[in-house]
Amino acid sequence: MLSIYSISALILAYLFGSIPTAVWIGQAFYGIDVREYGSGNAGATNTFRVLGKKAGIPVMLLDILKGWTATNLAYVIGTSTTGAYHSIAFTNYELALGIAAVMGHLFPIFAGFRGGKGIATLFGMILAINLPAALLCVSVFIVTLLITRYVSLSSILAGFAYPIGVTFIFPVYIKSVIIYGMCIFILVLVTHQKNIERLLKGKESKVNLFKKKTA
Repeated sequence: MLSIYSISALILAYLFGSIPTAVWIGQAFYGIDVREYGSGNAGATNTFRVLGKKAGIPVMLLDILKGWTATNLAYVIGTSTTGAYHSIAFTNYELALGIAAVMGHLFPIFAGFRGGKGIATLFGMILAINLPAALLCVSVFIVTLLITRYVSLSSILAGFAYPIGVTFIFPVYIKSVIIYGMCIFILVLVTHQKNIERLLKGKESKVNLFKKKTA
């Protein structure tokens, strides 16, 4: 049974995820709500698209930090509630905290429940739980992005790399981690449904990796 501290940590993790970095940075420094432009999402990708890399990079890093910080709240709880560090119970609670943060990013209470797609926050969560698998995901993302310049396709393939990584390349023996990896890929597919449609039609926009954002 979850203690009051565990429940409080889950709520705090959701609130961390709910911090709408793209919205706040866009409004504070550019007077723009990124949700009204581009893809309409409050995430790093749309921030890059609408405001350029000077805004996109901090949004991406902060969104990653949200997932990493929320997941690591498990260490604040203490082993009396979750068992020894890296035990099955402890890992399951890390997953729960990370999922709460991702849900916060998707449906942020601080931004009218209109959030982003959660990729950067998901990565922060993976980074906290399984560093080798996280590095595999980011490697797949970077290589795909450099070759295709499609952020959406890079995100999809990186999401697919995670369950492959934890199952075959860096195998873990906690079933919930493997199941979660499969759920990540499904979530990425669901949140990128429109992107997939545009990719199939050849209408998906590419990013300019080495060009400055022009007015």
